[in-house]
Amino acid sequence: MAEPAARIEDEALTPALVAAVLDAAAAGDVLRLTDLLDPLHAADIADLLEQVEPADRQALLALWGRQIDGEILSEIDEAIREEVIESLPADVVAEAVRELDTDDVVDILEDLEEPQQARILGALEGVDRVAVQQALAYPEYSAGRLMQRELVIAPLHWTVGEAIDWLRAATDLPNQFYHVILVDPRMRPQGYVTLGRLLSARRDTALTALTEGSFRTVPATESETEVAWIFTQYHLISLPVVDAAGRLAGVITIDDAMTVLDEEHEEDILRMAGVGDEASLSDSVAQAARGRALWLGVNLVTAILASLVIDLFAATIEALVALAVLMPVVASMGGNAGTQTMTVAVRALATRDLTARNMLRVVRREVAVGAVNGLLFGTVMAGVTALWFGLPMLALVIGLAMVLTLVAAALGGILIPVGLDRLGIDPALASGPFVTTVTDVVGFLAFLGLAAAVLL
Repeated sequence: MAEPAARIEDEALTPALVAAVLDAAAAGDVLRLTDLLDPLHAADIADLLEQVEPADRQALLALWGRQIDGEILSEIDEAIREEVIESLPADVVAEAVRELDTDDVVDILEDLEEPQQARILGALEGVDRVAVQQALAYPEYSAGRLMQRELVIAPLHWTVGEAIDWLRAATDLPNQFYHVILVDPRMRPQGYVTLGRLLSARRDTALTALTEGSFRTVPATESETEVAWIFTQYHLISLPVVDAAGRLAGVITIDDAMTVLDEEHEEDILRMAGVGDEASLSDSVAQAARGRALWLGVNLVTAILASLVIDLFAATIEALVALAVLMPVVASMGGNAGTQTMTVAVRALATRDLTARNMLRVVRREVAVGAVNGLLFGTVMAGVTALWFGLPMLALVIGLAMVLTLVAAALGGILIPVGLDRLGIDPALASGPFVTTVTDVVGFLAFLGLAAAVLL
C-alpha cells in the first residue's frame, strides 16, 4: 500500500492546489499566492503556468510575476515562454537570465523573436553576453548551442592538492559540475578527473594519474542527437566541447543530454502520429489544425488509392456481400501489424541498433514473425468465417489473405523506414502513411483477388 501513497505525495499539482492558486489570483491575494507557490519546485510552477487558461495565466503573472526567477523561466514550455517573458517587467527578466548558465540562456533565446532576444542580451553582463552570442553563432541543434561556458579547468601539471586549494579559493565556480577538465598550454582538453576521485586521492597525487578512461571530446558543430547518443553509449556525465582548432569551448552535462533524448523521443512520437514535431497542449486551434493537416491530407490520398483497389473488385463484392463484411478485418490486422514492425524499426534506427550489418537478419526475422502471426490469425479467422458464413472456400481465402497481408506488413514496416532513412528523410515523420498504404493495398488485393479467382 506504500507505493500509491508515495505517488500521491509526489504529485505536487493536485486539482485542489491548482484551484486554490486560481482562486487566490482571482481575489488578488498576493500573500496567499506566495504561500501556495513558494514551496513548489520550479518545474511544477512552470507546469501550472502551462496548464491554466491564458486569462488565468495573465492574472497569475500580474500578481506574482516578480517572483519568477531564471530556473522557472528555463522550465517553461517554449510554446508559451515568449508570452510569459512579454508579461514580465524588464528588470525581472534581466535578473532571471543573469542567474542562468549560458546554455539555459541560449535555450531561451533561440525560440524568441529578435526584439525579445535583444532585450535579454542587453540584460547580460558583457562577458556572458559575448559567450551567449558566440553560442548562438553555432548551427541550431548543435553541440555549440547545447554547451555551457561555465566549467572548471586545470593545467596538466597540477596535483590534487593544488586543484583542491584553487577550488576552495575560487569565487566563480559553476553551480554544478562533475569533472575537472585538464588542458594543455594551448587550451586543448587532454582528460578529466571526477570530483569523487579528486577528493579521495592524496594531495601529492598528479591529476593525470586520476583521469577517466571514458574521456572524449565532441566538435561544437556536432549535432545534438549525436551528442545524446554518445552520452548513452559511453555512460558519460559530462562531455567537453572543442572548437575547430581543438581548443576547449565549453562542456555539455548529462541533464542537457537527457533533455535532448526526451525531446527526440517526443518528436518521434508526434511525427509518427502525424501531428507535427512541435505540437503542444498550449497551441491554439489554428496552430494545432495546421500542424495536423499535412499528414491528414497524405492519409486521404493513400485512402483513395486503397479505395481504387477496392473499386477494381466491385463486381466481386456485389456477387458475394460477405467480402465487404470481412474486408475491415484484413485491413485492420494488416495495419496493426505494419505499425508494430514500423515502430520497432524506427526506434532501432534511432538507437543505431539496426545497421547494414544486421539488416538482412532483422528483415528475415520480421518476415518470419509476420508469417507465424499470419498463419495463427489466418487459421482463427478461417474458422470464424466457416462458422459464420458456412462457406469453406471463403474461409480458405481469408486465411491465405491474412498470411499474405501480415507478411507484407512486416516487409513494409521495416523496409520503408530503412529506405526513408537512407534517403535522409526522418522515418518517424513519413513512414506511417506509406506503411498504411502498403498494408491496405496488399491486403485488399490479396483478399479480393483470391476471392475473385477462387469463389467466382
